[in-house]
Amino acid sequence: MVSTDPISDMLTRIRNAIAVNKSTVSLPYSKIKYSVAELLAKNKFIDSVKVEGEGIERSIQIKINDDNSNSAITEISRISRPGRRVYARAGDIPVVKSGRGIVIVSTSRGLMSGDAAKKAQVGGELICRVY
Repeated sequence: MVSTDPISDMLTRIRNAIAVNKSTVSLPYSKIKYSVAELLAKNKFIDSVKVEGEGIERSIQIKINDDNSNSAITEISRISRPGRRVYARAGDIPVVKSGRGIVIVSTSRGLMSGDAAKKAQVGGELICRVY
């Protein structure tokens, strides 16, 4: 089944896995989904990300948390959707939960967190917010 919004599908799979206390999620590979997952791992919201398989059968394996611990993600939601894109200048990038969360921004320099985009003084499309 092909999704019209693969990033939203990815976030929903992560949200559903957290709701039923699963520690890992598998999803089809794409560069943007892998970049979002790497940003989540870099900011310590998930434990690890790895790519398995070759060619068309590649998949992303996301380890959300250890088996005996709670997830670091409380809330994960999409901001910009295919029907309504949301853009922000560097100074207008929102702060999530007084800095305890992050906003993932798609900039001309690639995907980065909201703080990194502000430091680099580049704006872009607001992909999602994670807390």
